[in-house]
Amino acid sequence: MSFFKRLFSSEKKETLDKGLEKSKTSFFSKLSKAVAGKSKVDDEVLDNLEDILISSDVGVNTTLKIITRIEERVSRDKYLGTDELNQILREEISALLSETKSGESTEFDIPKDKKPYVIMVVGVNGVGKTTTIGKLAHQFKKAGYSVVLGAADTFRAAAIDQLQIWADRVGVPIVRQQMGSDPASVAFDTLESAVAQKADVVIIDTAGRLHNKVGLMNELSKVKRVMQKVLVDAPHDVLLVLDGSTGQNAFEQAKQFTAATEVSALAVTKLDGTAKGGVVIGISDQFQIPVKYIGVGEGIEDLQVFNKYEFVDSFFK
Repeated sequence: MSFFKRLFSSEKKETLDKGLEKSKTSFFSKLSKAVAGKSKVDDEVLDNLEDILISSDVGVNTTLKIITRIEERVSRDKYLGTDELNQILREEISALLSETKSGESTEFDIPKDKKPYVIMVVGVNGVGKTTTIGKLAHQFKKAGYSVVLGAADTFRAAAIDQLQIWADRVGVPIVRQQMGSDPASVAFDTLESAVAQKADVVIIDTAGRLHNKVGLMNELSKVKRVMQKVLVDAPHDVLLVLDGSTGQNAFEQAKQFTAATEVSALAVTKLDGTAKGGVVIGISDQFQIPVKYIGVGEGIEDLQVFNKYEFVDSFFK
């Protein structure tokens, strides 16, 4: 793997490869056209490459960083061949991601000194938030942790029912109240129940509404304050779930939520059904918040811990 580390099991790597297939096929078909008839990397090739990266939802700012890095290499080696462009891109994107906070973990684990470990999950409706919570609960349970879910999205009966279905499927307890109940009250009850059960992990669902920033901030702040009456350092993670298939809209949602609350981790879902996988590269680079999880399939096992080395290796495989 040259400068890449082999960190994933072959099964997980195969799932990642398959999940990025649409993004990879789209990107390299465009790249092939961009270098057709060209033997060396010149200004025209770089202009085409810039267009390709932007159209692959890498994002303008991140694209410009990548192009600048490649321009510097071209200036050092005047006869850089187009046949080397794949490897150069791979190296420069890997180097760029190495400067981000996104981790290199390969497993679902929690700090030993924080119990229960509280994750508050935020994100707009339709991004796969509840499904991500269910898959997270499954992965933590599979890793040997006891998990409690909290249905604090009380504005939609469907959200509570959907989380109940996941709790039943995974086989973990859930704390819920009636639709219209105070979300902070549900979060409080969930933490009290988790402490009483000596649970390892608590995952709290929250309302998936992106109304005005002030309303969202007040609501999420209240949920946090009430949780801290049970555990002073809760939540330990605020996980923002983004739908990778929405491309640039995912960037906008990230901006909105990071402005409204202190997001500490990101999950990017639905990468298997889209050609917009480049959005992970841009989001990793643009937001100084680690991408912790990516969704690369519909199966319960298809939520993976994000590893930048493995991601780039699969993308350029």
